[in-house]
Amino acid sequence: MATSALISILITFLVIVLVLYLVARLPIDGRAKQIAQIIIIIIGIISLLKYLAVF
Repeated sequence: MATSALISILITFLVIVLVLYLVARLPIDGRAKQIAQIIIIIIGIISLLKYLAVF
């Protein structure tokens, strides 16, 4: 159980980093890019807390 949760957390973290990198590469203005990054970080934190059984 602990190993599976650890792998899930690691995969989620890697997906968050990858999506943040891809958003940074988009040719959009800085304000929209910043809003997208904040939304991705919030969704990522919520999903990580879900794996840690907080929610």
